[in-house]
Amino acid sequence: MEKPRVVVVGDGVAGAATAFALARRGAAVTIVDAGLVGRATDAGAGIVQPWSTSSGGAFYELYSAAADYYPELIERLAEAGVREIGYRRSGALVVNRDPAVIDDVEQRVGERAAASRTAGDVRRVDPAAARELFPPLADGLHGLHIAGGARVDGRALRTGLLDAAAALGATHVEARAELTADGAVTVDGAPLAADAVVVAAGAWTDRVLRPLGVRTRVEPQRGQLVHLRVDADTRSWPSVHPVAPHYLVAFDAGRIVAGATRETGSGFDARVTAAGERQVLDDALAIAPGLAGASVIETRVGLRPLPEGDLPTVGPVDGRPGIYVNAGFGAGGLTMGPLVGDLLAERIIAECG
Repeated sequence: MEKPRVVVVGDGVAGAATAFALARRGAAVTIVDAGLVGRATDAGAGIVQPWSTSSGGAFYELYSAAADYYPELIERLAEAGVREIGYRRSGALVVNRDPAVIDDVEQRVGERAAASRTAGDVRRVDPAAARELFPPLADGLHGLHIAGGARVDGRALRTGLLDAAAALGATHVEARAELTADGAVTVDGAPLAADAVVVAAGAWTDRVLRPLGVRTRVEPQRGQLVHLRVDADTRSWPSVHPVAPHYLVAFDAGRIVAGATRETGSGFDARVTAAGERQVLDDALAIAPGLAGASVIETRVGLRPLPEGDLPTVGPVDGRPGIYVNAGFGAGGLTMGPLVGDLLAERIIAECG
């Protein structure tokens, strides 16, 4: 039996994860991406810590299942020869000046951690212990430490998924893919044969789908993140979550990522702005004034694919056999993308294989 031919449009984490999972299942995969500026995967902070979120329902179930999937993903990538994606379970630290706020978080996280394979131990820490875990923190911050909190390097993850897909026979084309009104794929004007097409173009997904008269209502939301460097061994420092939209994430070699703006309505404007940098740094120094002397390495910008509701749009397009969508992860793509890509690939193979 011939391999099903699948074209994946987009090589961010959603597209790369789908392509890898399809190639693992024996599909003949072609990945096409135009390399547009502002891809969310390249800028994402890489926090893998769903348990403290105030969101519940189907969103939380997907978010937590995706975090639990990472050890399995790492094993599968290793089987394809990929050993490093910048993933480390260095813990997460939820902080706030009001101990009652931490009380509420502790109750929520405790219940969720009991059902998780990766959350690990959850323990209360006083302000002094919180500063021992993350030395630049301000005084007086009460904390909750979640041992299984992790981080992943978005760029390394994307590269690893694409390399693993290539090792399994996938082809990667740097070009612009377009759909015709009847659902065929063209690359730089030339047709590309496919039994199925996955549109995983992030914030640009609706632009790709436009010839079909289809909309997912995924919109770009600009996020700016500032990368800092400190003179310290930061490998074991936890990510910091001040019960607010901003955060700090420690990577190796003294790198600290501070984020992030959430600029809804930004359109496809992937510029670094003075106001954005100021907001990120003000938020970071408010909870970690010890970072005031850190070096600013760079500011990254990503256009998050913001969904209309809470959940991403994943699955077949109504009335368009063989056309699938995988987009709309908002700020959760680096956590949810690998699992969702695997689940979608399983469905595509069942329907087209």
